[in-house]
Amino acid sequence: MSIWSSKNTSGSASSGRRTRLLTVLDVGSSKVSCVIARLRPRDESAFLPGRTHRMDVLGIGYQKSRGVKSGVVIDLDAAEQSIRLAVDAAERMAGLTVESLIVNISSGRLKSETFNASIDLGGHEVEKTDIRRVLAAGAKQALQAERHLVHSLPIGYTLDSERGIRDPLGMLGDTLGVDMHVLTADSAPLRNLELCINRCHLSVEAIVATPYASGLAALVDDEAEMGAACIDMGGGTTTISVFSEGKFIHADAIAIGGMHVTMDVARGFSTRMEDAERLKVMYGSALPSAADDRDMISVPPIGDDDRDVPNQYPRSVLTRIIRARVEETLELVRDRLNASGLGHIVGKRVVLTGGASQLTGMPEVARRILARNVRIGRPLGIAGLPEAAKGSAFSATVGLLIYPQVAGIEERSVRAASGGRLIGSGGRISRVGQWLRTSF
Repeated sequence: MSIWSSKNTSGSASSGRRTRLLTVLDVGSSKVSCVIARLRPRDESAFLPGRTHRMDVLGIGYQKSRGVKSGVVIDLDAAEQSIRLAVDAAERMAGLTVESLIVNISSGRLKSETFNASIDLGGHEVEKTDIRRVLAAGAKQALQAERHLVHSLPIGYTLDSERGIRDPLGMLGDTLGVDMHVLTADSAPLRNLELCINRCHLSVEAIVATPYASGLAALVDDEAEMGAACIDMGGGTTTISVFSEGKFIHADAIAIGGMHVTMDVARGFSTRMEDAERLKVMYGSALPSAADDRDMISVPPIGDDDRDVPNQYPRSVLTRIIRARVEETLELVRDRLNASGLGHIVGKRVVLTGGASQLTGMPEVARRILARNVRIGRPLGIAGLPEAAKGSAFSATVGLLIYPQVAGIEERSVRAASGGRLIGSGGRISRVGQWLRTSF
């Protein structure tokens, strides 16, 4: 059964839209998760107003990630096996077979740029073809050798130098201009990710940047409108997205995540990675407390000798190791935000999400280092997720389900600008615009 099978729906919510089955794949450095969901058209709602569909999860599968480091595939066979197992578990739960899916990307030296473009209207009304032409002109400026166009999104339009126009369709003027946020990535990591998925006899319908997906899932509408940053702290990467006036305007990625904290603990205590992860989850904190010097933790030594006695350490040693790496990561995030020149747009609103954000004391340390209000963001507006998948670690996964509902603003420019210069075998992604238009 194809994931794109559909049926017509009735009622005011449909308005030409259809119920769709959608499969998404989140390939991270610590876990690979696959979700199959049914998206049903729904009426406009005051809560999460941007959502055009209600999402009901039919199947979910997740596996420990293997063959992926800092978001990059480093072992095709191991990564393929993790993807196969995650997709198979979701298929069994949903009772259907997956053919194609949407996948995320957090590596490849993500680069955000803003471009301006304009076209001559000759005084007539702005038509859809004019909007397509100006978006294509803006996106074409970003196409470089060995770089892949991931997203090209209009930030705002100008009409005869009048700025701040959200939708120029039907307006009169001589010159139509657009400011565009263009996000590009190195082609090689994307090609290898798609190759890995193709080896599982699956095709990629669209590639979405992890920071964009996480922001879609974790930010509430007021935050995205007023200006906010979403920081997704994953296993191997920490990604940053900035939203303003409801639009995605900047992204960045740092190749440090929760697994680096685990590695520091394993080295500091000379123990196995599995034991270091358990210590981090059970006893770890980014904030010191008065009881840390009194509380003792038992650390199993490396080796299989049953006679080896576990070492005893004060909990304060664990806290110091964790705190050093967490502070370094947040300081890098702060510096990247300041260097972007968008600190004034973000203001005091920062949302932390991702699995590593669940570490005890993380919000408090982030408030001190970032000097902003910080809250932990979890995926919103989705039904049927098991309890284990409702936390921050699944924000990017849920964001991939939201993406097709908002992708209409960019599909025209991606299709027009990218042509055949896209990754993969057979250029399937180049048809993403047509798929989005017919599906949603």
